[in-house]
Amino acid sequence: MDIKVLVALHKSYPVSEDPMYAPIQLGALGKETLTLPEQPGKKLLRDDKGDNISRKNPSYCELTGFYYAWKNMSCDYLGLVHYRRYFKGKTPFGKRTVRDALHGVLKKEEAEEILKDADIIVPKKRRYVIETLESHYAHTMTDKHLPLARKVVSEKYPSDLPYVDEAYRLTSGYMFNMFIMKKDLADEYARWLFTILKELEFRIDTQNLSAFDMRFYGRISEILFNAWILKKEEEGLVIEEVPVIFLEKEKWGKKIRAFLAAKFFGKKYKESF
Repeated sequence: MDIKVLVALHKSYPVSEDPMYAPIQLGALGKETLTLPEQPGKKLLRDDKGDNISRKNPSYCELTGFYYAWKNMSCDYLGLVHYRRYFKGKTPFGKRTVRDALHGVLKKEEAEEILKDADIIVPKKRRYVIETLESHYAHTMTDKHLPLARKVVSEKYPSDLPYVDEAYRLTSGYMFNMFIMKKDLADEYARWLFTILKELEFRIDTQNLSAFDMRFYGRISEILFNAWILKKEEEGLVIEEVPVIFLEKEKWGKKIRAFLAAKFFGKKYKESF
C-alpha cells in the first residue's frame, strides 16, 4: 500500500522517520529549501513545484501543500498532517521532547490496518459544546466568511448545501485539516474544495487584514471538510476517527480564556494558541 502523508512545514522541525511521511515545505516560493534536524540529507517536497499555489500560502496555510499533492503526486493513499500535530499510533511514548513524542505517531503498518476497513482516517472530533462550528467561527474570527462560503456552495454545488448547513450546526467537528484517504478520493475532495475557495477569492476583501486574519481560507476549509465528510458518510463511506498527538504542550488555559472571551465579550482571536 503506497501511502504518502504530507507533513506541512514552514520552518525546520523534527519529522517522523516512518516511511509514509513526506515533509513538504509550505510557502516555499522564493525561499531556500529547509533542512531537517537530525535528517539533513532527507529530501523535502516543496509546494512551489509543478502546478502550484505556493504564493497563496499566507492565506491558504497547509492547503498549498494539499494542492501540490493533488496536482503533482501519485500514490494509493494521500494524507495531510501538521509538523506539530500527527495522528496518534499505538506505541507508548514519553513527552519530554518533541523527539520523544514522535515515537508515538501513527506508523505505516497501523495506517494500513485501519484502511483495510475504513475509507477515510480523520482526527477525533474537537468539541465546542456551547458553540456550533458556525457560531464559534463568527465569535472568534468574523461572521461574514461562512455565509459567503454557503452562498458559493449554493451556486456551484447546490445539492451539497444541506451538508454545509448541517456542518455549520454541529457542536463538534473534524478540525486541523488532517486526513488519510485514497488518492482518487482526495482528488475529488480537492476539486470540490478549491473550486469553492477560488470563488471566495473574488468575494472576500483582504485589504487591511493582519497576517493572522489572512489565514482564513485554511480555517474555512476545516468547516467545509466536515460538510464533505457528512456527504461521504451518507454515500456509505466508512470514517475512522484516530486521536491526535500534539508534539508541543497545548496552552489549554489560554485557549479556554480566549474561547470564553470571544463568545461572551466579543473579543476576536488575534493569534494562534
